[in-house]
Amino acid sequence: MAAPAPLRQRRPRRFRERKDVLHDLDDGELIKRYRLDRAGIIFVTDLVRGPLTNPTGRNQALTPEMKIIVLLRYLATGKMQLCSMDDLGPSQQTVSRVITETLMALSSNAILTQFITFPITPHETQRKIVDFQQIAGFPGVIGAIDGTHVRISAPSEFEGEYVNRKGYHSINVQVIFDAKYKITDIVAKWPGSVHDARILNESSLNRVVFGRGMVPDGCHLLGDSGYPSKKWLLTPYLRPQPGPQSNYNRAHKITRSVVERGIGQLKRRFHVLHGEIRVQPPSKVCQIIKVCAMLHNICKDRNIYIPAAEDDEEEVDDPLPLQPPQPPAAQRPREGLLYWDEFADLHFRNDN
Repeated sequence: MAAPAPLRQRRPRRFRERKDVLHDLDDGELIKRYRLDRAGIIFVTDLVRGPLTNPTGRNQALTPEMKIIVLLRYLATGKMQLCSMDDLGPSQQTVSRVITETLMALSSNAILTQFITFPITPHETQRKIVDFQQIAGFPGVIGAIDGTHVRISAPSEFEGEYVNRKGYHSINVQVIFDAKYKITDIVAKWPGSVHDARILNESSLNRVVFGRGMVPDGCHLLGDSGYPSKKWLLTPYLRPQPGPQSNYNRAHKITRSVVERGIGQLKRRFHVLHGEIRVQPPSKVCQIIKVCAMLHNICKDRNIYIPAAEDDEEEVDDPLPLQPPQPPAAQRPREGLLYWDEFADLHFRNDN
């Protein structure tokens, strides 16, 4: 009788050794790689520690801190493969799963609204007005608004709607910055073919915040000529006359440039927003954009600098040309025109 075959022993699983970056790297290196220092990484982790804690307690489960670090590395570089190659340990499959899980936790409305808030109280709006007026003497400004395109890979559904005026697929993001380059409002859900003016018209900012008078009188946003002129949204004159109109345009241009530089800072801090985001569906890209905006504000609150780019590139916005301007004044709706002229005449009669 033949002897029974020996039982095959199962090989133990081998795990890649994971680097303890919070212990091994100093704050300067952490900021360079992950855009936050050690205290900042712990702060963000604590916001979502519950949802990110693995309930099974299995061996080699990623800690909440490590999940945040993996996501931060992806947002800082835009390259998922660096998250697994960077001595962090997880496989590519694990990296993708962790990024999805962590994005879901951080993009909840309860988390986002703690750090992205639009000023509506008299105290909040007055503080914004003072900050903006120090730039070029433009009174009554609480924010500068613009749209920026984030490139995405072609979606499987409604692909044509995502093709913007430059011919590539994108999400058109409406964003408002204050004078200190913090984001006070962001709308990230519209396909690239949608015009800035429509995004504004459909936003809660138009329908609720200003539409229902939640903001004190005399508070304004500054926007470019792609937006309609309203009592609360001041745009430049297309053909300014010498005197108040030209003075108004000069101060408007200098003050509104805050939003262009702010978008540049956001995209420099999180390089994932610079290139093509190759994740699907587009709703996941929108989560990425909103989480980047929130993390940008956290960095501002904590005075965390933007690491210098390897090529020392300057802050830049997306390369799309200015959207077609709204109709000349004579053809525009009358809602904001009289107020517009009176505002320029009152505040810019003398060249400041």
